[in-house]
Amino acid sequence: MSKLELRENLKKYSNPDTCPIRNVVARVSGKWSMLILCILADNDTTRFSEIRKALPDISPKVLSTTLKNLEEDGYISRQIYAEIPPRVEYSLTELGKDLMPHLWDLIEWAVANFDKITKHK
Repeated sequence: MSKLELRENLKKYSNPDTCPIRNVVARVSGKWSMLILCILADNDTTRFSEIRKALPDISPKVLSTTLKNLEEDGYISRQIYAEIPPRVEYSLTELGKDLMPHLWDLIEWAVANFDKITKHK
């Protein structure tokens, strides 16, 4: 969809339930979602404990909920191994891999403009 078509369709997207922009941004803009996606993008597979180690400020419950939401939306997959203790690994799906170049662009922009943004707060 071109930028012109998107602008013309903005009125159609006023309903939050059917707006693709709101739905995608709501999920990937969660406090931890982008960071988790970036961690998974840097590794083929990542265990829960490895994500937790990379993000020491996140609680296990919040990490679990965020991973579940990202899995429900199709950005990540979860592989459970029947071992003792159980082993669970997470990885990006094709949809998640497709999203990452756009997230990296946003992250680069945010880093480049962070001082300007915080200056206006």
